[in-house]
Amino acid sequence: MRAAAAAMEDQTPLHLHPLPLPKPTQSHQIQVISLALSTGTLSSQIQAAREIRKLIRSSPSPASAAKIRSRLVAAGVVQPLVSMLGCGSVEAREVGLVAVLNLAARNERNKVNIVASGAIPPLVEILKSQTGKLPELATAAILSLSTAPSNKLIIANSGAPPLLVHILGNGTIQGKVDAVTALCYLSTGTETSTPIIDDSAVSPLISLLRECKKYSKFAEKATALLEILSNSEQGRIAISDCDNGILTLVETVEDGSLVSTEHAVGVLLALCRSCRSKYRDLILKEGAIPGLLRLTVEGTDVARERATMLLDLLRDSTPQKRLASSILEEIAYDIALSVGPADKASETAKRLLLDMVRTSMELRKNRFQLLE
Repeated sequence: MRAAAAAMEDQTPLHLHPLPLPKPTQSHQIQVISLALSTGTLSSQIQAAREIRKLIRSSPSPASAAKIRSRLVAAGVVQPLVSMLGCGSVEAREVGLVAVLNLAARNERNKVNIVASGAIPPLVEILKSQTGKLPELATAAILSLSTAPSNKLIIANSGAPPLLVHILGNGTIQGKVDAVTALCYLSTGTETSTPIIDDSAVSPLISLLRECKKYSKFAEKATALLEILSNSEQGRIAISDCDNGILTLVETVEDGSLVSTEHAVGVLLALCRSCRSKYRDLILKEGAIPGLLRLTVEGTDVARERATMLLDLLRDSTPQKRLASSILEEIAYDIALSVGPADKASETAKRLLLDMVRTSMELRKNRFQLLE
């Protein structure tokens, strides 16, 4: 029976065999997506928005993905996607956000087009809503769009920065990372009549800096924002009043990267310069001297200069203390001359002083432990 059936199948005319359908071309796929977004039902729009991500992700190379992004935008998908961001359907907003993120990736022209199409107001509304994971996606979108210089002023004046500050204190880990990065982009190279952020950002920034690794990129961005805030009296007061605020900055000076130490010492210097009598003892109490001495040797040029100025401000102003400090520096310099080349004597003397301070602090710590 089976043999007979097989024989009959072999005799079936060729034109009756089903032929495989040709795979849709990329141009056809883009046209279908654009048409569904522009004229389709809500469910069709949601499916089309999902297809945008699939189409970009399935591209064989970054160059191919870039072409697909450009062709999608040229086909007119941006405006209906922006409309979806303000839709009452949570699902529609979510897939719309993901599609916008995929179109904006690595394409400044697309980022400008998306903002020009009115994406920022619905993104701000999503940030206000605090619904599910939508604020995290909106934060990522604002971060991506803010990297285009021409978008910065629009975003800065949209009401987004205070909402990003709220994310710093209440968002997911990824949301906090994206928020602090977006605020950094918006705070640099943007001419606005008022500051991008105010002293309300100090507490979440200090809290995040305290918890993260001081040499991380996150710490670099957090300290950069704190340095901007230290330029105002309200910001300086908020930093000094914040729980462990000065201690966290001192720890960053000690353990941070070249960038984060430069910003952290800049904040401490701004505090001490604004009111030496108020901030000097607060900074000294947190043990800032060893980290500052190390910075005068190992920091960037800017950090070295700032550390030197701050050390001068932290010195005891009495003649006896100044004389003792001067004698100690001369002794260290003489030792450095005797053990190495003259052109390296100043740097060697700083290292000797740093070692002496570290040894003194270690001995003091050991004494306290014995007394406990």
